[in-house]
Amino acid sequence: MKKKSKSESENDLRPEYDFHSMRLVARGAGRKVPQDITVRLAPDVAEAFPDSESVNEALRFLIRVTKGQPAQSR
Repeated sequence: MKKKSKSESENDLRPEYDFHSMRLVARGAGRKVPQDITVRLAPDVAEAFPDSESVNEALRFLIRVTKGQPAQSR
């Protein structure tokens, strides 16, 4: 069996493959760390909160109540 030369093996891809439009997925030690933390809410809990800011506000209130601190206006 004859081995393919380097130039023959580089041309195995079809011309219709468009790698420029593909999304790049960074993996490994040098990748960027996401700034936000994603938390999944149960469907019944998610119904009570229209957005992430309302979830944060409710959790901040709960933290203040459990620590006995007075509520601060924003």
